[in-house]
Amino acid sequence: MTLFTALSGQPASLTQPGQCQRVYQQLHGETAGAEEVARAFIRTQLAQLRDVPGELPEAPEQLPAWVEQRCAEVAQAYADYLEQRQQGQSRRYFQNKAHALYFLQRVAPTKHVDGAWLNGLLRYWQDPRFDGLLTTYLEELGDGEAAQNHVLIYRKLLSEHDADSDAGLEDSHYLQGALQLALGLCAEEFLPEIIGYNLGYEQLPLHLLITAYELSELGIDPYYFTLHVTIDNASSGHACKAAQSVLNLLPLGEGRADFYRRVADGYRLNDLGLGTTAVISRFKLQDEVVAMLERKRTFGQHMHSDYCRFEGQTVNQWLAQPGQIGAFLQALEDKGWIKRNQDPADSRFWQLIEGAGAAMFGVFSGYEKQLLHDWIAGEWVSSQRVPPVRPGRGSRFSREQHRPADPDTQALVDSLWNLSDEQQLQALIPWLSARRHCTPAGLYATRRFIQLRARLR
Repeated sequence: MTLFTALSGQPASLTQPGQCQRVYQQLHGETAGAEEVARAFIRTQLAQLRDVPGELPEAPEQLPAWVEQRCAEVAQAYADYLEQRQQGQSRRYFQNKAHALYFLQRVAPTKHVDGAWLNGLLRYWQDPRFDGLLTTYLEELGDGEAAQNHVLIYRKLLSEHDADSDAGLEDSHYLQGALQLALGLCAEEFLPEIIGYNLGYEQLPLHLLITAYELSELGIDPYYFTLHVTIDNASSGHACKAAQSVLNLLPLGEGRADFYRRVADGYRLNDLGLGTTAVISRFKLQDEVVAMLERKRTFGQHMHSDYCRFEGQTVNQWLAQPGQIGAFLQALEDKGWIKRNQDPADSRFWQLIEGAGAAMFGVFSGYEKQLLHDWIAGEWVSSQRVPPVRPGRGSRFSREQHRPADPDTQALVDSLWNLSDEQQLQALIPWLSARRHCTPAGLYATRRFIQLRARLR
């Protein structure tokens, strides 16, 4: 059975293991038949919404006021949150830094295709009714500047904490990213749904504000999130443009009601899959430590000496069979190698992991070490407070002119040489796709696209 056949069946077909991840990889990889798969995937997702109540106002003309009201409610809720924190309440979302990194990893498939649902609208660059949507998309791409490209900012964030692995991700973590890619490939057939999805995605949510605040407290640069706080504002940002775009593209004739109904369907697509708070709430530190060590077990089961025995078994024996990690950790505790609820530096197990001279130096990634650190530390609180991190401004990104020559960029420049401005613009559009826009050639293509579009308008 082909992937398309599976997606064309009943909605229950999405229960197949790895279905969303396979769609995500096929669409992001721009493989043959991607558009056909995308159409089937969108239809399948829309079928899930039949019993989901709508949130949009009855009349589209009420959208601007509706957006402003929602923004005011979020602002008040955030003010209440800040007051609660000032009164001594603990963080609402993240128990510790490992929890925050867990969240950043689990939402990465969606963040790595930020804005992809608007990609197919580039073909309408001459139509002023699409200006707000195209401006939104190009700003997601950082207008061709690496320091402002949202995908590159997020990749940099994960890389800084050595948390850019996809180990531990579930199929549900790929659903929204796959949906965004699918919408971006089917602009002509699903235009109302794309406009509605954009309306929902570009609203300023409370969780974005709280996430940025708590990431900063944990020593994690919140710039990716604070950037979205500013550009998604209801006054002049993406939220405002999203509402105005609905009105700009709403038919004047008898198709008006059906168009707006489909906009509402697209808006509700945002509710599918795991939302931010659902991802956060699924974190269980003990379970994540065990799952992480279980994933690494097969790599380490023959790598240890037989000098040390715990409960009568060598380390290799403990790692030989699945399902023994929890008991092995308890054996390490019982023998004093792990001292829970104390400074991890006091645990012999941690001393084997951390530091250039550690016996297991390099075995664990930054995220994996953070999991172990926070699990051992437990209720112990470091006396050295982590200073809040102020949002960056992309200054750590090197400018493109300081990088080695990129062969794709040079080939693209050469291919445009004898083309007219309009022909160049059309040739650049494929380089603004979700897969390519964050490459050096894609960044160049974005800047050139903006330049040519301004000249030809």
